[in-house]
Amino acid sequence: MRMPIFGLIAVAGVLLSGCGYNSLQTQDEQIKSAWSEVINQYQRRSDLIPNLVATVKGYAAQEQQVLLGVTQARSKVGSIQATPELVNDPAAFAKFQAAQGELSSALSRLLVVTENYPQLKSDQNFRDLQAQLEGTENRITVARNRYIQAVQNYNVTVRSFPGNLTAMMFGYKTKPNFTVENEAAISKPPSVDFAAPAPTTAPPTPTPAH
Repeated sequence: MRMPIFGLIAVAGVLLSGCGYNSLQTQDEQIKSAWSEVINQYQRRSDLIPNLVATVKGYAAQEQQVLLGVTQARSKVGSIQATPELVNDPAAFAKFQAAQGELSSALSRLLVVTENYPQLKSDQNFRDLQAQLEGTENRITVARNRYIQAVQNYNVTVRSFPGNLTAMMFGYKTKPNFTVENEAAISKPPSVDFAAPAPTTAPPTPTPAH
């Protein structure tokens, strides 16, 4: 009796492999890995914000509305539990993406404001934080793109025959993905030229005497 059982197991393994089961497993793990990297990079950005806000506040305390916007956007992001299960919940994923987008926009507004404060731009701590933020934003973009590609590959397998049959059998469903509209605009802070001279006001032209 044992030989037929082993034979059935072997046949089942071959059938599952041919129906995309192994591909679904592999691609699901790739999504988990890509998602972890997205979260790591977003967390890196979040960790930079308190020092950035404090540094800007030291030179531009009057920009309360912009500073408060960044702080509130960061708090909103922190209130969302970015668990592995979030990638299976379209509504929760959309909420997460919207919160991160709001934080990106708030940071962009803050960096635009800093252009009006030459002393802040020349502050070494601010320059270091700016460089770290720009590097982190680049890493976020790379991590998001990898995640987008991983989800696209997985969703194609889930929707395509015969993988769709295997997906239905084992409860695999398509996963929500990042939207790419305005991706470049929200993922890259405005460039700050630290070498640019501070704007000066030309002296008034003297009025010739009569």
